[in-house]
Amino acid sequence: MRRRRQKIDDPLVQALIEALDSKRVTDGASARRLYSRDGSVMEGGRAGVVCFPETTLEVAECVALANKFEREFVTRGAGTGLAGGSVPCNDPIVIVTTRMNKILEVNFEKKIAWVQPGVVNLDLSSSLKGTGLHFAPDPSSQQACTIGGNVANNSGGPHCLAYGVTNTHVAAVEVVLPDASIVELGSTEGEMCGYDLRGVFVGGEGTLGVATKIAVRLTADPPTVATLLLDFSKITEAAQTVSEIIADGILPAALELMDRNVVAAVEPFANAGYPLDAEAVLIAEVDGLPDGVNKEIERITQISKNNGAREVRIATELEERERIWKGRKSAFGAIAKIKPDYYLHDTVIPRARLAEVIKKVYEVAEKYELLVMNVFHAGDGNLHPLLVFDSRIEGTLERVRKAGEEIVNISLEAGGVLSGEHGIGLEKQKFMTMQFSERDLEAQDALRRAFDPDNRSNPHKVLPSGASCGELNSLNEIPEGVWI
Repeated sequence: MRRRRQKIDDPLVQALIEALDSKRVTDGASARRLYSRDGSVMEGGRAGVVCFPETTLEVAECVALANKFEREFVTRGAGTGLAGGSVPCNDPIVIVTTRMNKILEVNFEKKIAWVQPGVVNLDLSSSLKGTGLHFAPDPSSQQACTIGGNVANNSGGPHCLAYGVTNTHVAAVEVVLPDASIVELGSTEGEMCGYDLRGVFVGGEGTLGVATKIAVRLTADPPTVATLLLDFSKITEAAQTVSEIIADGILPAALELMDRNVVAAVEPFANAGYPLDAEAVLIAEVDGLPDGVNKEIERITQISKNNGAREVRIATELEERERIWKGRKSAFGAIAKIKPDYYLHDTVIPRARLAEVIKKVYEVAEKYELLVMNVFHAGDGNLHPLLVFDSRIEGTLERVRKAGEEIVNISLEAGGVLSGEHGIGLEKQKFMTMQFSERDLEAQDALRRAFDPDNRSNPHKVLPSGASCGELNSLNEIPEGVWI
């Protein structure tokens, strides 16, 4: 298809073309629509001009032009976010980092890799196969999500129970601040003196600037790994097993729980041997030295049997382990066979109240006549209930949102928090006042403005603003633009 060309009369577009080139800047309607959404159910986004820098200096030029033309800017990676964190409001410049996808340097002695933000999570660990090292954070979207997005949301994954979330694995980050200056936060040479601005930036959801290079810590491959598959006739029994494993002093590498609905969706695809008649399946993975792993296998088996586990299966070879994990990490994709849409929640609750909260989540889904599928990081109490629906049916999306709000309320009432790894974005802004006091929010806003006094970097996110993205974008239609 030939691209439509016309005279460029927008001085911002022209300035961005001069800073980058004509093939990496567009305000075309198709591109603007594409970059107005992420993986969430948030609506109302509207991108302005979209640009694709490839270097730190090019990002700095894009930010400088945002300031010159008094425009807001939003950084976007692969768009896999589930809280509306990269949904653009108010026609901002969208800085897409997917072309910044180089692994710049790997220092095996220091166990540090410098990468650009557009490097796909799984590609980094795949490139390290055979070296004895890997990148530990492993979100379920790791085949698509980028390291920059992981930094923005402080992402976790199944193995964050033992190895920690992204913040634990970032030594330093090069950042283009909202005034277009370039700084390095943190250090690869040990702990920095003074304030931990690196720790502040990780999880900032793009509101504090743009990450352009990231020094990630690499983790040694464990000498022994064992993956167990446990099945239960009641999901409450599986939840109780999780609580007792942790209470016993065992810290598995991962503890992942899936309910019957998820198992039915993923087993035909993964062929992992999940029992289709089980009400819940629990994946437990332990690693370390052989003697320690064997003792933990024995203790986990005993605890699960005491709680009603019907069978405990230990994967005997790598292929079997990979199939078990393929099923878990394919859960969100597999549900497309059931309904075309899903709303994935991300609250964290005390492990001791898992069984109680799960029961209430099922009750909420029944109340709103929705199908819910539970799959979550049970070891750290990070719930991921999937509300599966068809948005084409009138009124369904409204029921989904109401159910989602009730699930958040249930989690907070149980002593939980708003997010484990997906961030706040647009989705959970209005709940921030339920978790934080007015003074808490004022302090967070003061920190944000220390980085970004003019509030240009991914504004209207995280902190309550009193307006939704759709309200900020008073016009819902994106006009035809210029394909450059």
